[in-house]
Amino acid sequence: MKVTLDGVPVMNGAGTVNAEALNASKAVVSLNGEKSAPRQRVTRTLNVSVIGTGYVGLVTGAILADQGSNVICVDNNPAKLEVIERGESPIYEPGLDKIIQSALRAGRLKTSGDLAAAVENSDVVYIAVGTPPSADGTPDLTAVIQVVNQIAPAIKKHITLVTKSTVPVGTGDLIENTLQDLGVDPNLVDVVSNPEFLREGSAVYDTFNPDRIVVGVNRPGAEIKLLELYGRYGCPILVTNRTSAELIKYASNSFLAVKISFINAISRICEQSGADVAEVAKGMGLDSRIGKQFLNAGLGWGGSCFPKDVQGLLKCAETTGYDFTMLKSAEDINNDQTSHFMSRLRDQLGTFEGKTIALLGLAFKPNTDDIRDAKALEIIDLLKAGGAKIRAYDPVAMPNMMEVHPDIEYKSGGQETVEGADAVILVTEWEEFKWLDFDLTASTMKGDLLFDGRRAFRREDVEKSGLRYFTIGV
Repeated sequence: MKVTLDGVPVMNGAGTVNAEALNASKAVVSLNGEKSAPRQRVTRTLNVSVIGTGYVGLVTGAILADQGSNVICVDNNPAKLEVIERGESPIYEPGLDKIIQSALRAGRLKTSGDLAAAVENSDVVYIAVGTPPSADGTPDLTAVIQVVNQIAPAIKKHITLVTKSTVPVGTGDLIENTLQDLGVDPNLVDVVSNPEFLREGSAVYDTFNPDRIVVGVNRPGAEIKLLELYGRYGCPILVTNRTSAELIKYASNSFLAVKISFINAISRICEQSGADVAEVAKGMGLDSRIGKQFLNAGLGWGGSCFPKDVQGLLKCAETTGYDFTMLKSAEDINNDQTSHFMSRLRDQLGTFEGKTIALLGLAFKPNTDDIRDAKALEIIDLLKAGGAKIRAYDPVAMPNMMEVHPDIEYKSGGQETVEGADAVILVTEWEEFKWLDFDLTASTMKGDLLFDGRRAFRREDVEKSGLRYFTIGV
């Protein structure tokens, strides 16, 4: 596909958009030599609806509004909408409150529980609802299809309907067919795949500084409104077919998951051979073909993306008849990493029964309150099964964990948490834990074991206080 704007190449033969050329363009889009209807300059204000105000939807909506679009964030939870209207974020995401406040002051961000009314006045509609894995790992599209059913009667003029939720391959086709079954004129809707690549805890930064933007379309010109929204970012914009775009998200996250599992497998060899996984990872990462990112050995991957996307890609492979053995092995390594770590702690303690274990960190990663598939959940289950007494602290994730485990003891700070503990486990590498006073920790603990699940501490700093230090891959 070749795209030019007023004769200026915007997309090269590989489908990568020149964002600078896009911004400099004027009025007519040419797709493979065929001119579309004239359009306004890319600086026009588009009306956008974002359905779902979770980590993806709220960040997307708030930043689009902050950058000049008229945005309505739609959700069926009135309490969340009230929080947003106050200029606050219902989720913990650094920097998001300020973006929301700025967009509200400018009058470009609004909230609504009326999905149909929001869609009627929109040029672009994002679907950003949850797609949790079902029992067999297949993404549950219930919420997506509910949205499609609700918006169908409201489609009176052309809209670009964008799947921002992570969805399996073929979902765009399913949405198109559903809309047609509901009597919607196919010419009124362009269904587009626009996967997100945000990191929780860095979502605001990632939205302003994307590595790339992927837009999947099955009809020439269907990408134009998104190019107008995204042209200012100055990053490569890959316009591809919709199926490829849907697969890119799964392939990207699954590849990163495999990379993490690989270095965790190497860490097991290091523990038995005398090597240090940090040095091995450093030597690997200096190779430009490999890179240093996602080579940090630890307790494994968790959160809302990697586990779900790995399972989703496995199911996708299964439907095509391909046995994705390598990805299954990566999942197996990840599933075993925490239990292996905890077995080393049990070996040192002799038993968990009657022991007091302090957990530093509960979120699946720093700078988020998200505990979905967090390693802390697995650790707590293992400790409970062994009869341990658990005390825990996390700067922001404790309220979420209290809903799941109300029976463990929660503290107000890291130093308080370690007092009287037989062992301490660093579960999440929050910045504040790096300033833990090891001398004070050693003097107030009952035991002397510090198990670092994220390789965040320096061994010499810990051991000079008299504590015994154990970590991963050494």
